[in-house]
Amino acid sequence: MSGYQLQRGRLFVFFVFFLCLGFAETALSQLRINITNPNQEPLLLAIPNFVAQDNVDTELSARITRVIRSDLQNSGLFRNIDQSAFIQTAGAVLDAAPRYPDWQAIGAQALIVGKVQRMNDGRLRAEFYLYDVASRKRLVAMALTANAADWRRIAHKMADNIYQQLTGEEGYFDSQILYIAETGPQNNRQKKLAIMDQDGENVRFLSDGRVMILTPRFSPSSRDIAYMAYTDNQPRVYLFNLETGQQELLGNFTGMTFAPRFSPDGNKVILSLAIDGNSEIYVMDIRTRRQTRLTNHPAIDTSPSFSPDSTKVVFNSDRGGTQQIYVMNADGSNVRRISYGEGRYGTPVWSPRGDLIAFTKIGGGQFSIGVMRPDGSGERILSSGYLVEGPTWSPNGRVITFFKQMSDGTSRLMMVDITGKHEREVRTSTDASDPAWSPVRK
Repeated sequence: MSGYQLQRGRLFVFFVFFLCLGFAETALSQLRINITNPNQEPLLLAIPNFVAQDNVDTELSARITRVIRSDLQNSGLFRNIDQSAFIQTAGAVLDAAPRYPDWQAIGAQALIVGKVQRMNDGRLRAEFYLYDVASRKRLVAMALTANAADWRRIAHKMADNIYQQLTGEEGYFDSQILYIAETGPQNNRQKKLAIMDQDGENVRFLSDGRVMILTPRFSPSSRDIAYMAYTDNQPRVYLFNLETGQQELLGNFTGMTFAPRFSPDGNKVILSLAIDGNSEIYVMDIRTRRQTRLTNHPAIDTSPSFSPDSTKVVFNSDRGGTQQIYVMNADGSNVRRISYGEGRYGTPVWSPRGDLIAFTKIGGGQFSIGVMRPDGSGERILSSGYLVEGPTWSPNGRVITFFKQMSDGTSRLMMVDITGKHEREVRTSTDASDPAWSPVRK
């Protein structure tokens, strides 16, 4: 992981900066958007550039505003009104109050105005105000303070709060995505471990590409990650602390098929091991390294994922003749099949909300990303393509990131919400695969 050392100082500051609420005020809002309705029209937002005060340049306040606008619009639930249509200025709103008829005239349903100032100690303080234009009420007033270098996190936190107020759901914008950055020809790919903000910014490489790394996964705390690396053609599983840069060998498992996923409490990992040619599912205690076998079947059992309450495990197996999805109790008992559609199913991942399981499906000559309820009902396909796989959930369980391989061999990261209506590419500077979404940062 020598590539990490170049970034270590920056990462330490990045993770431990002080973020606090200056003040918060909320009002019961009737301005709500139904996040699960695929036919829901986007809510129209008016977001003028934040006002720059006290030694803050206008470009910085404009950048903070752009991040908020981008976060909200990229969710597919909101649409930003062009600033050229605004009649009243943000400064006039802050000095007095919104002239609601002016905002109604341009179709705005919600108005967000704010200001940014630099404090005596150099930190930034940003305030924003959210208004319901139709009811002529202020819904939220909030201030955030952070180191100046972390202005993007201020913007993401504000977008999270606006999202929550207007949807009733927790936001997911102040989170990160691990992925494998791929370069080089198809017969000699270099694969580096990379991390970025969920919007594709602040990309950092955590490995130098000399060792092939696959299937990275976040711990529930976001401080540690687990991944599989091939050294001398042998798969090894490592734990890596993002705050300290310390790397620890979890195990050297010959024939392991997938890297582990953490349990919801972060104390265990669940993984599949191929021992004597038979792939079974095991749980390992991270502290003691003790392994407990959960499945015992001559078929291939792999891709396990805990339910958020830790009581159940979803996995895929060909024990029924074709690759399908199964659920069992966390101790390995009561194994039951839940997928019965046409085709083969794999890489199941339980939603953080517990209400859905995402999966990859192969059938009809194409790959698809879909979701179903934990009992197998309500199967829906969200995206299909030449090769799509590797779903990972947003922290609020409302968006899925996956990777799509194109017919020319390039690989891209995609996002789609659970309605399947809002899909977009998350642009990266290299080909990208194997995404893993972090919890929202504290």
